[in-house]
Amino acid sequence: MASIRNIAIIAHVDHGKTTLVDKIMYHCQLFRDNENTGDLILDNNDLERERGITITSKNVSVVYKGTKINIIDTPGHADFGGEVERVLNMADGVCLLVDAFEGPMPQTRFVLQKALDLGLKPCVVINKVDKENCTPEEVHEKVFDLMFELGATEEQLDFPTVYGSAKNNWMSDDFRNQTDNIEPLLDMVINNVPAPKVSEGTPQMLITSLDFSAFTGRIAIGRLERGVLKEGMPISLVKRDGTVTKSRIKELHTFEGLGRKKVQEVIAGDICAIIGVEGFEIGDTIADFENPEALQTIAIDEPTMSMLFTINDSPFFGKEGKFVTSRHIRDRLTKELEKNLAMKLGETDSADKFMVFGRGVLHLSVLIETMRREGYELQIGQPQVIIKEIDGKKSEPIEELTIDLPENLSGRAVEFVTIRKGELLSMEAKGERMIVKFNIPSRGIIGLRNQLLTATAGEAIMAHRYIGYEPYKGEIPGRNNGSLISMENGKAIPYSIDKLQDRGKFFVNANDEIYEGQVIGENSRSDDMTVNVTKMKKQSNVRSSGNDEKARIIPPVIFSLEEALEYIQKDEYVEVTPKSLRVRKIYLNETDRKRFKF
Repeated sequence: MASIRNIAIIAHVDHGKTTLVDKIMYHCQLFRDNENTGDLILDNNDLERERGITITSKNVSVVYKGTKINIIDTPGHADFGGEVERVLNMADGVCLLVDAFEGPMPQTRFVLQKALDLGLKPCVVINKVDKENCTPEEVHEKVFDLMFELGATEEQLDFPTVYGSAKNNWMSDDFRNQTDNIEPLLDMVINNVPAPKVSEGTPQMLITSLDFSAFTGRIAIGRLERGVLKEGMPISLVKRDGTVTKSRIKELHTFEGLGRKKVQEVIAGDICAIIGVEGFEIGDTIADFENPEALQTIAIDEPTMSMLFTINDSPFFGKEGKFVTSRHIRDRLTKELEKNLAMKLGETDSADKFMVFGRGVLHLSVLIETMRREGYELQIGQPQVIIKEIDGKKSEPIEELTIDLPENLSGRAVEFVTIRKGELLSMEAKGERMIVKFNIPSRGIIGLRNQLLTATAGEAIMAHRYIGYEPYKGEIPGRNNGSLISMENGKAIPYSIDKLQDRGKFFVNANDEIYEGQVIGENSRSDDMTVNVTKMKKQSNVRSSGNDEKARIIPPVIFSLEEALEYIQKDEYVEVTPKSLRVRKIYLNETDRKRFKF
């Protein structure tokens, strides 16, 4: 058993986790020399590639100097914290990556806290030491201070460190001494991460993630804590609530490289995949057939935000999507619950509306984006934070927000955040940039990114981390501008758009199909206005001088999904179909809107 190491790679967004895993795979020669595998090999689904972020945790295993190392790559965004929490149970040690310029960031703190609580041994990698103005030694001290502050034990505080640049493929014990490969990192893992602790007794395995194959059904993945599992062996499945069902293992697989290899038996300490067990969920235990003993299940933080999902009932429903009914949407959301641990689903008083609870706008928008690519049509209401009553006081979730932006613009950031009830904690200059920290209600973060990026010409970088519930901070001003709403169904005519441009900004292109009640622009004043953009120019035989000016149309504002979700008001929905995103009023008809004013 001494020849297995299980290690999770944790870090803040963009500190280089997936790139490091690439280099480890190349070093351990997982691929033939003539294979061109590209970079960020593990970010293999379209959404991850487009956004350049990791969304789901993945396993890969490599062999180095006769030792099998199981590596788990984890996402860095706070919204996907549920992914990190569940896979840390499979690891015996963690590799904490820290950017040599930025130092420990909010998410570094979040994932490190989880790892230290589980008693995992950290190895620190200070990455990107080739950046200008970076301070590897200071960062090393900051990591030590952070661990001390998070209550690490003496043994955890005595952590080994390597410095290097994953992108340039080198690691070393000293950042001034550049090497030509990443062996120092792998040696550190082998020497410092403990081999899995194996206690004697009956088999026990906690299911920490699941996979699906159309051929064999659902596959349970986890680390075998003790005992031996064999192919064809009868086992018990212990659910979270303590009920036990009997089952049998059809096939066993261990991880090898990027794929899996079928094996006859698995010994304790290794990570394996089990085929043939039905009806399990993440957090259940696979145990002995005769006397099953459950392991402690996975604790996941509560969701902090909710959105209303409903069927698409706009005049354009069913034109682009394959799945449009409430039954389709309910089945898809229930299926998502199986693997998305941080998400919860709530019923409402209507059969075609569902409340979906998650960690943040990004967490839920990735789900919506995946659904629309699969051919679903749906509408989403305004994101709401979950407000609780604690000790008789109305309380709301609070987050720690870090904004990194050019020094001359830091005043604008402070101004925006204080309007949204944020409190300034600290300001720290790094080169020409300023790093500003705040505590801010989660409500205040919705829609803040758009405003900040506009004000800083795209230079601001935001990161936030959930802290806990605090008493309600009072009203936060919403969007100041009203909407321009279409009065009729039809095509948007360039002539009318041109005549209405001084009324505000448009969201639709000329000649787009629009319908009554669709929000086609933003009014320059604070009230909603219905406009008719389907009006043609009157044709007549009478010549008139100077009446034939060309229509000059300013390009429309095109929203991404998150921007649209953060933009809408209480009385609006975002209509999501495989090919288009539209914003609409809940009541399409103007008389209805006046009657049921929100």
